[in-house]
Amino acid sequence: MTGNSDILFEAQGALGLITLNRPKAMNALTLDMIHAMTERLGEWAGDPDIAAVLIHGAGDKAFCAGGDVLALIRPDNAAFIEGFFRDEYRLNRMIFRYPKPYIALIDGIAMGGGVGVSVHGRYRIATERTLFAMPETGIGMFPDVGGTYFLPRLAGEMGLYLGLTGARLRAADCVHAGLAEAFVSMDRHGDLLAGLADGRWPETLLADLGDGSGGEAGGEAGEAPIAGNRESIDRCFSAGSVDEIMDRLRAEAGEWAVSTLAAMGRMSPTALKIAFRQIREGRDLDFEDCMMLEYRLSQRVIPGHDFREGVRALLVDRDMSPQWAPPTLAAVTDDAIDGVFAPLPGGDLSFPD
Repeated sequence: MTGNSDILFEAQGALGLITLNRPKAMNALTLDMIHAMTERLGEWAGDPDIAAVLIHGAGDKAFCAGGDVLALIRPDNAAFIEGFFRDEYRLNRMIFRYPKPYIALIDGIAMGGGVGVSVHGRYRIATERTLFAMPETGIGMFPDVGGTYFLPRLAGEMGLYLGLTGARLRAADCVHAGLAEAFVSMDRHGDLLAGLADGRWPETLLADLGDGSGGEAGGEAGEAPIAGNRESIDRCFSAGSVDEIMDRLRAEAGEWAVSTLAAMGRMSPTALKIAFRQIREGRDLDFEDCMMLEYRLSQRVIPGHDFREGVRALLVDRDMSPQWAPPTLAAVTDDAIDGVFAPLPGGDLSFPD
């Protein structure tokens, strides 16, 4: 097994195994981990002995709970912000275009950066401990790491709902929403690794080990609670603006609408408007264009007030009372949002061949 202590790489027969190894930090990604993973995936892509790659997280709590957010709010770190997002987004694209089966065993929490190194793979596996969310608008950010691409491609308005509210999904919901292809219980993970090491094709192996129902019919993953709210999600989140979504939620009967409206009321108004436009535009963009758009957003949003205030309130002081600026949706102007989406003076993100 090789790699630094934070990320480990091992060839097990025909399987290239990646272990995110920061369990005390919920396996959050650092820039060094991003670089190491990019380098090893490049090597394994050309290695005839490696037939497939699987990524998982160490410990029993998290697959990967995000990126190293606290590093992004250090003073005078513009160069770090530029490099972190450039290299992370290039890694996301490498996974999306990877020439061999890339399998993410999403055992535990998957948020933020953890979504970027899992959801773009060819196979995503949920377990009893899976907890998926894109909670970025709650810290004044936007659902990045490819959210521009995969969120609008979920059924109906599921992607916009997840991106604006930060709603948390368990295993059955992930299968129902199309974020995971299969459910494999924890007691079968050893069989999964052994089968991949023996060179078995992932799809055949998952059919033997997994349960892909996860919807209203139940199955090993259980029933999907989100299925009962699908009509309301599509009705409310098909609106033409964030303000109209909230108006529709106010008119919608039931506990789901009340809790969803409350959740959006806690988010950064600016981040909500950015995320709405981002996800809507992403429907018509290819993956590379989505990542270029996200890179523009990252370079404007991360140094801004709301991101730093959101991180302070939720992760540093933990007072859970961010003071957003502007504080209301009405105060967020179209010109301000247009400025965030404008091309970067220094040039957009590019991808190596």
